[in-house]
Amino acid sequence: MQQLSGLAMQRGASVTNVVLIIMLLGIATKLTVAIVPAQIGDYQLTKVLSAQLKEANNNKETAKQFVERVNKQLSINADYDTKAEEVFTFTDKKTGQLAIYKEYAVTNNFFSNVDIVNRFEGNIEMATAE
Repeated sequence: MQQLSGLAMQRGASVTNVVLIIMLLGIATKLTVAIVPAQIGDYQLTKVLSAQLKEANNNKETAKQFVERVNKQLSINADYDTKAEEVFTFTDKKTGQLAIYKEYAVTNNFFSNVDIVNRFEGNIEMATAE
């Protein structure tokens, strides 16, 4: 019994552990704030491009008309910083068979001079447009 009283029995987390946990939670939160909005934005942009592509192909519009249609929809959605010409290129410009390749990056500041770059790319064709 005397031996046990001589040993210090530690329970719970030390101050160092608590500080480390708080730092890790802060970093995880900062990463989430930098990544999740870009992912949601890409999902929404892909839906807009798919819907506009399907409608443009159904209406037998030209590539130029499709770009105008997308830019108009982006301005309606209050996405004034995004221009269709900067987000995608055409893989097929045939009227009624338009297909595009989406490729762009979103950069968010992480800490001071460290940035997180989210790159998005992928094909959007008539068959995949919903």
